[in-house]
Amino acid sequence: MSSVSLPESKVTGEIVEDPRTRTTLVRGGLDFAGVTETICRSIEGKTPIGWYIAFGISLLMLGVMVASIGYLFWVGTGIWGLNMPVAWGWAIVNFVWWVGIGHAGTLISAILFLFRQKWRTGINRFAEAMTIFAVICALVFPTIHVGRVWLIWFALPIPNWELIWPNFRSPLLWDVFAVSTYFTVSLLFWYTGLIPDLATLRDRAKGKIAKLGYGIFALGWRGSNRHWINYEKAYLILAGISTPLVLSVHSIVSFDFAVSVVPGWHTTIFPPYFVAGAVFSGFAMVLTLAIIARKIYKMENLITIDHFDNMNKIMLVTGMMVGYAYAMEFFIAWYSASPYEGFIFLARAKGQYAWAYWIMITCNVLVPQVFWFRSLRRNIPVMFVASILINVGMWFERFVIVATSLSQDYLPANWGYFRPTLFDVSTYIGTMGLFFTFFLLFLRFLPMVAIAEVKGVMPEADPHHKPAEVK
Repeated sequence: MSSVSLPESKVTGEIVEDPRTRTTLVRGGLDFAGVTETICRSIEGKTPIGWYIAFGISLLMLGVMVASIGYLFWVGTGIWGLNMPVAWGWAIVNFVWWVGIGHAGTLISAILFLFRQKWRTGINRFAEAMTIFAVICALVFPTIHVGRVWLIWFALPIPNWELIWPNFRSPLLWDVFAVSTYFTVSLLFWYTGLIPDLATLRDRAKGKIAKLGYGIFALGWRGSNRHWINYEKAYLILAGISTPLVLSVHSIVSFDFAVSVVPGWHTTIFPPYFVAGAVFSGFAMVLTLAIIARKIYKMENLITIDHFDNMNKIMLVTGMMVGYAYAMEFFIAWYSASPYEGFIFLARAKGQYAWAYWIMITCNVLVPQVFWFRSLRRNIPVMFVASILINVGMWFERFVIVATSLSQDYLPANWGYFRPTLFDVSTYIGTMGLFFTFFLLFLRFLPMVAIAEVKGVMPEADPHHKPAEVK
C-alpha cells in the first residue's frame, strides 16, 4: 500500500492534499491495494469494544420491541394511545417515517448510477444496507396495526379460489405490493453489488468457516471477463427497475392519506411531497451514520468531505421542496374555499398541535438553510447536528399530518387529543434497536464501502491512465 503523509485542516480535521495531485473520490495516496486493505481492515481486524457495547444496547432495545409486540398480541391495540377520532397513531407515523428513511439508499445507488455520478461509490454500500433494514422496520408497523395480526395474510395476493377476495381498492393492499416489491428489488440490487467484494473477502479469509461462508455467497465469482459482463448487465437492469420504484413507493404510501376525504389529506400534492420528504430524510440518516462510521473505522480517505458536500446540496434542494410543499398546502386550502381544509391548516399552525408543527418547520425548513454556506456545508459537527434535527423534523411532519387531521374532523363532538402511551414509545424505540442490530452486523461482517466500485472510479482503472512521474 502506498501512502503519503499529508497535513490536516485546522477547521475540519480533513486531510488537505496538493490540488495538483488531489483526487476527489479517493485520498491519502491510496492505490488499489490500499483501498482493499482500508475497507477489509474493519472486517478482518479485531472487533472494537465499542461495537460490542453498541450491539448490546441494540439487542436490549430489540428485546423491548419483542416484549411490547408480544403484549400487544395478548391484550390488543387498546394499549396504544389510539382513541375514537385518532384511529391512526404512532404506528402509521413510524411506518411512513421508516419507509422514507429507506429511500436514500436506492436513490444513491440506482439514480445516481444511471446519471454516472461517480461520487456515489463511497457511500452507496451502507446506504443500500440502510434501505433494506429501514424497510424491515417499516413493515413491522402496518403488520401489528391491523389488530387481528393472524389475519394479515388476507392482504397478500392469495388466489381467489381461496375465497379470500383481497380488496384491491384498498391503499393497504397497495402498500403491500409497493413496499414488498421495493424491498425485494433493493435486496437483489444490494446483493448483486456485493458479489465481487464477497469474492475478495473469500480469497483473503484465513478461517475455514469465513472462507466457506463468503465463498457460498460469492456464487463462484472469479473476476473473469464473462463474469464482469454479466455483472454489469444485471446491475444496470436492477438500477433501471429500482429507479421508478424510488418515485412510486412513497407515492403509493401517500395514497393512504390522499384517497381519503379527511381534511388535510385529500390533496394531489401528497405524492411528490412525500417523495421529496423521503429523499430528504433518507439522506439525513445516511449522513448521520456515515459520519460516525467513517470516524470509527478510519474511512476518511474513501468517504471524503466532498461526498458530504454533495449530500448536503441534495438535502438543501429537497428541504426547499418540502418547504415549498408546506406553503402550497396553505395556498391549496385557501384557494379551494373549503372551510374544513382552511380550518385544519390554521389549526396546525395555531391549534393544539402547534408545538409539533413549529418543530417541524424549524427542523425541516430553517435548519437546512445552513447548507447555503460552503464552510458550514463542509463542517462535520454542523452537518451531524443538522442531519439529526432533519430526521426529528421529518418524524414530526408525519405526526402532524396524522394527528391534526384525525383529532379534529367534521364533527366537533368527536374531537379529541392523541397522547402516546408507554407501549407506543417502546415499540418505536424497539424498531430502532432492530435497525441498529442489523446495521452493526453489516458493519462487522460485510464491507461498508464497495471495494470494486471505488476502484472502478479511480484514475488507475482507466486503461489510458499514465502514472505521474516521481521526481
